[in-house]
Amino acid sequence: MFASLARLACRRSRLVLYLSGVLLIVAGTLGGSVLQELSAGGFVDESTESARTAKAMDDRFGAGAPDLVLLVSDERGVDSPAVAAAGARLTTRVAGEPGVEQAVSYWSLGRAEPLRGKDGRQALVMARISGDEDRVQDTFERLENRYRHTPQGLDVRVGGNALADKEMSETTEKDLLKIEAVTFPVLLIVMLFVFRSVVAALVPLLVSGLTILSVLLVIRVLTLFTEVSALASNVATGLGLGLAIDYSLILIKRYREERDRGAGTDQAIALMLRTAGRTVLFSSVTVTLALAALLVFPFYYLRSFAYAGIPTALLAALVSLTFLPALLKVLGHRIEKGRLPGRRSAATAVREVGERAAREGFWYRLAMGVMRFPLPVAGAVVALLLLLGAPFLGLRLSLPDERVLPADSQARQVGGVIRDNFRAQETQALNVVLSDTPGPGSRQVAPYAERLSGLDGVARVDSEAGTFADGRLVQRPSVHSARFGTEDSTYLSVVPRDQSMSEQGRQLVTHLRSLPAPYAVQVGGPAAELTDSIDSMNARLPAALAVIAVSSFVVLFLFTGSLLLPLKALVLNCLSLSATLGVLVWGFQEGHLQGVVGDFVVTDSITWTVPLLLFCLAFGLSMDYEVFLLSRIKEEYDRTGDNTASVARGLERTGSMITAAAVLISIVFLGFLISGIVYLKAIGLGLALAVLMDATLVRGLLVPAFMRLVGKGNWWAPKPLRALHAKAGLREEPSAEESRTEPRTEVGAER
Repeated sequence: MFASLARLACRRSRLVLYLSGVLLIVAGTLGGSVLQELSAGGFVDESTESARTAKAMDDRFGAGAPDLVLLVSDERGVDSPAVAAAGARLTTRVAGEPGVEQAVSYWSLGRAEPLRGKDGRQALVMARISGDEDRVQDTFERLENRYRHTPQGLDVRVGGNALADKEMSETTEKDLLKIEAVTFPVLLIVMLFVFRSVVAALVPLLVSGLTILSVLLVIRVLTLFTEVSALASNVATGLGLGLAIDYSLILIKRYREERDRGAGTDQAIALMLRTAGRTVLFSSVTVTLALAALLVFPFYYLRSFAYAGIPTALLAALVSLTFLPALLKVLGHRIEKGRLPGRRSAATAVREVGERAAREGFWYRLAMGVMRFPLPVAGAVVALLLLLGAPFLGLRLSLPDERVLPADSQARQVGGVIRDNFRAQETQALNVVLSDTPGPGSRQVAPYAERLSGLDGVARVDSEAGTFADGRLVQRPSVHSARFGTEDSTYLSVVPRDQSMSEQGRQLVTHLRSLPAPYAVQVGGPAAELTDSIDSMNARLPAALAVIAVSSFVVLFLFTGSLLLPLKALVLNCLSLSATLGVLVWGFQEGHLQGVVGDFVVTDSITWTVPLLLFCLAFGLSMDYEVFLLSRIKEEYDRTGDNTASVARGLERTGSMITAAAVLISIVFLGFLISGIVYLKAIGLGLALAVLMDATLVRGLLVPAFMRLVGKGNWWAPKPLRALHAKAGLREEPSAEESRTEPRTEVGAER
């Protein structure tokens, strides 16, 4: 395979570049419009009770959580005759809009106290929009334009879930442009120092550009068959840029090594692909398998990260193994154009290739120092990681709402006013649907509503039997109460006292579902969606972890032929990832990073998808670096049989490369801190921390210490597995014939 790639790159280099240019144009044209096809949401499992309840609310009652909230303000007071008349007309107008299923307000519900602000100058109008998420957005945009000013002479501000979803999508798109504008110049400057020449530094950007546009084209095709989250474009850009740089770095480094040893361009390309090319291929497979674990979850938000991440890893490898070698063939010695001062000449490099250079390197000395005192070093690093990970034990999860948006977001501002100036969580009410009931007037709803209103955390229960609070009837049924019932079903609106997206909200859902009901009952609403989403995630988490663990174990076994090294990698990766998650809990859930990484609302929780996404993405990248390191250690061990020296020499040959790759990809992820969306900040910072800790503490200290303690046991495997590895395992050492002879691809190659 790699010999064929080398022949293709050397004999048909210009053809490969021409085809790559065509792909670039096509992908840019067709994939560039993908942002318009992406969807907001995707946090709900459609098979859960809360999803079924939402469907029942929509089908039977034309009701549910409000998508549109109008915050009406007037200095005259919402009870003044003029304001009340204008508010009633506004409610009637909203209710008559096409696509609106139901609209209620302080005035239409007989001046319902919970919909009136504490200061008496504000009131709410709430509307439910029919259809799926995309249809809701279309209807909302039309309504927003009509109600964003001062209809009926009132001061009206638009808010609600539909606005929050819209602003999340718009913010994501704008943030992507800002992130690219900031990170690309920084990356280019850093890559100049890493690659030591202008031309070499530009090559990874070309590889990443072709990779990212190709992935966007794949995502555009996927949108024809399934819903894809708006964050897929961020994944394609961030991960595509990072992996393309990583793969370019390892390939160009190996290419330069072979050139410095005296190999011609064709021979250097062939050796590069046979050695580093195999590492890139296995690395991309490792990242792909880690991201594939997200496909077991029934949330298209999570699956979208796999939809974007899997083709990104595979296409980054494909472009790196085809386009990059062809480009190197055409560039030849010009890869060193614009060389910065300090780059060693080829002659100097050849003289320094021997053992003397290896023993004098920083990473060699570090590894040998660690292996002199492996237990104290390992103990200190493990203790530090456990200390950093301790806050993770207090992790609390929530669904994202308008509070994840930036401070200038209208949805966040309106939501903040509602939380501060209104007595109960009107927009976060739970819906309790009773099915297969007698007709209106014969249902025993009042006793059940009384019991519900007496539960801890319940502010009020609205039903066709009236309004209940603290276990008693506080308002008799009115003409507006009929909206709660049909011929064979009814529902109760349970308004919580506390924030719905909290542990108290989840406990309330549990109590509602466990309380005996007179008829078949279903519970839905925001807190129920949170509860069901976390339960659904936990139910599938073992399968996802199994996919990651088994696939990573197999890949590392194929690389090393060892049973112990893959187990070591799994344990150390989990240890470093727990430390990363602990820092995020400390920084975002507890709020210690507020102001450091930008303004955000401290909600005493973290968006529930963040830890899972971080685990899969960071685990894949960690295994990426594990493959880089173990490939060179294994090469040295097969050559010398000396475990200690192999570890030191392998780290010396890869330490600077892994660190440089970690710094470069961390710059990409830290660019996410520019985003105004809190969970994107958390994902970006978490990935950067995970990668940097893995490249320094784990690869530089824990790996040498562990491998020194185990000794030759590192490479042990039962005889049947050794035979399997001999047939299917990965070896990077070039054959003797390749080492001595210029490949035949030089003959007739393109000039």
